[in-house]
Order: sequence, then structure tokens, then C-alpha cells
Amino acid sequence: MRTLLRFLIRIYPLLLFILLEVIAISLLVNRNHFHQAVYANAVREFTGTYNERLANLKYYFSLREENERLAMENARLKNRLEQVSASDELFFRSVNDEQYNQRYLYTEAQVINNSTSQQHNFITLDKGREEGLEPEMAVMSSFGVVGVIRGVSQHFATVMPVINRDYRISAKLNRSGYFGSLTWPGIHYQHAKLSEIPLHAQVSVGDTIVTSGYSNIYPEGIVVGFVQGFQEFGGSFYSIDVELSVDFKRLNNVQVVKSLMRKEKLELEEATNTEQDD
Repeated sequence: MRTLLRFLIRIYPLLLFILLEVIAISLLVNRNHFHQAVYANAVREFTGTYNERLANLKYYFSLREENERLAMENARLKNRLEQVSASDELFFRSVNDEQYNQRYLYTEAQVINNSTSQQHNFITLDKGREEGLEPEMAVMSSFGVVGVIRGVSQHFATVMPVINRDYRISAKLNRSGYFGSLTWPGIHYQHAKLSEIPLHAQVSVGDTIVTSGYSNIYPEGIVVGFVQGFQEFGGSFYSIDVELSVDFKRLNNVQVVKSLMRKEKLELEEATNTEQDD
């Protein structure tokens, strides 16, 4: 207590000076219209700046919720687009059924674990069997192909991404339509290889590489990456260096794609192969 009293006595002149200044400024503002206007403007300016910064701070902390909302909206719109864009080439259907014409379903998910420095990288999602996820479902982001679901539990799913040595996908040059096999050599998390492209195909640096649609998992035309360079390989094909469109170190929101006709396609192909073997 004595220490506090000595401290107050020591700063008493400063406190008295501040008090007198406050009284003087108050009298000046209250009895002078010009100074009242200046004071009011200063208060408004300070309040506006404070509110703007507070709003920016709130917006920053709400970005995660906003991203989740946008991801859900994106998935909903993709489902809606699938429903209203039935193919005109389905000549043998006599009933116009939107649900029957739909080929894919989309649902959003969050990445909760991710590796990029291993030879066999994996991604973990925050949704699982309870939300309808199954093995062999495609996973993509707004930037392009991410990978394919390999394991599913009740509430989680693991994804084999493009940057896994065991991953392979059928991809094509978007401009010319020539397709080949895309793999990851295990060197850099954003560089892959596209092989089996014939030498007579037109290839240019910067060309877009997309899914071919020949797999039983991915829709056709999803961006995989871009041509970074190419060389002749084996005398008949190009080996193309690919810069992947997805930055796996910044991956947060993804979409899981369910192919509604995958089972039918696999059964038909298996039956055809069995007939040929016989």
C-alpha cells in the first residue's frame, strides 16, 4: 500500500495535468460549434476505422465457414447440372427421367490430414461410410483431379492422391484428344508424367491435360495439369512432363464424385471379356 501511495504522489503532477487538459478540452468542445464539429468528425473517423478493422477480423476468422459453404454450394450446383444436362445421344430411352439420366453425384468434404513428401502419400477426409462414401470414388477440387478413395470407415475416408507412386489415371491432351497414362515419378509433389502419347500427336508447352473419361471413376474433361515439357521416348511415343493443376500443399476442400453407372459399365465389360475368353 505504501508503495502505491508513493507512486501516486510521484505521478500526481502528471495526473493533475491530464485532468486539467481533459476539462479544458471538454469546455472548448462544448462551448464552440467549430470544435464540436471537429470532435464529432474525429469520433466518426475513429469509430469507422475501428468497425472496419473489426469487420475484417471477423471476416478473416469466418473464412473457414465460408469456404465450407462455398464447397457445399459447388457440389449442389454440380449435382443440379448433372440432372439438367441429360445427353441427347440416348436415342433408345422412351421415358424422360432426370434422375435416370444423371451420371454422377457430388458431395463436399474437408481434408483433415495430408502428406506430400512420401513415395506413397495419402489424404484423410472428414467423411466416411455414414455420409455415403465408398472405395473407388473419385476425389477432385475446384482446381482439378485429386485422387481416388481407397479406404472408408464410419466417419472418415483415405484417398490415394495423384502424388502416390501406385496411382495411375487415363488422361488426354485436351487440344488434340490423344490419350495416355499419367503417373507420378515420386520426385516433386507438383510434377507428374504422361506417357504413351504417339509422336504424330501435336504437343505444345502449356497444353491442358484432362481426364479421358475412359476410367470407371472420373468424368471426362476434369483438369489434371499442363504440359511443362516433352521428349521422345522409345522411338514411338512422347514422355510428357506435367505440372499438376492441384497444389497438394494447399488442399483444404474437395469434392467426392460417385459414378452412378460405374457398376453397370464394369459388369458389361466383364461379361464381354468372359465371352471372348470362351
